[in-house]
Amino acid sequence: MASIQATLQASQEQLIQAGLVDSPKIDAELLLCHTLDVNRSYLFTWPEKELTAEQTHAFQNDLQLRLAGHPIAHIIGQREFWGLNLRVSNNTLIPRPDTETLIEAVLNLDGIKNKQAECTILDLGTGSGAIALALKSELPHCDITAIDQSQAALEIARENAISNQLDVQFMQSDWFSAIGQKQYHCIVSNPPYIEEDDPHLNQGDVRFEPLSALTSGEDGLDDIRLIINQAWSHLVSQGWLVIEHGYNQAESIAELFKETGFQNRTLCKDLGGNPRVSLGQKP
Repeated sequence: MASIQATLQASQEQLIQAGLVDSPKIDAELLLCHTLDVNRSYLFTWPEKELTAEQTHAFQNDLQLRLAGHPIAHIIGQREFWGLNLRVSNNTLIPRPDTETLIEAVLNLDGIKNKQAECTILDLGTGSGAIALALKSELPHCDITAIDQSQAALEIARENAISNQLDVQFMQSDWFSAIGQKQYHCIVSNPPYIEEDDPHLNQGDVRFEPLSALTSGEDGLDDIRLIINQAWSHLVSQGWLVIEHGYNQAESIAELFKETGFQNRTLCKDLGGNPRVSLGQKP
């Protein structure tokens, strides 16, 4: 049987040969950790430990999925986001580091983090619950509601709330349809914002993610237009709307915010320096 070190080296070479060159070392380590049910420090502590035949078989099955392009998060069934361990499936988007820009933006808002009175937040299109749960972990005093039109996604989100011991209310809704007349101090969303004919939809991890959570019309702005328009009546005075979007959509979204009447408009950049999150405040 091959050792942990030999297994990692061989699998890294296979990943590179398959063109998966972004993070072959980490990919191999995460897959082996999943197989052995250990953390990464175990791999470094016991590099000479040999895998059993059963472990080798299970690892090779997972490696073949990765070599075929399946996302690591789907293979191992989880992804870390904002320090939380979240379950994911092909019914949800895989939480990405750039979305942490949205969390940081909300935490920097006046009247949210240090607000002593009731503070309410609505997360539109919650998916795995990543945004809502990250915010709740930082803002325990806030009453957070997270909605999604997908019942399958909501089941994943509820499981993540339980496993991370965070109290978030989840409900099924097509954007604001089930909200009634309720208003919030802050509305956040990472909505679909990719153009329907974007060639990147046929590349990488997005090939295995729900298309309904990715695309939104010819220019990718159909859902964002609806959210900006309808959010106005669901925000209290001085309430904030915070939206994640594509790197090339900042100017269009700034104009939509302006047309609707949002003030104190702000643009935040992601880890790569790209425009990623836009904020606006209702007077």
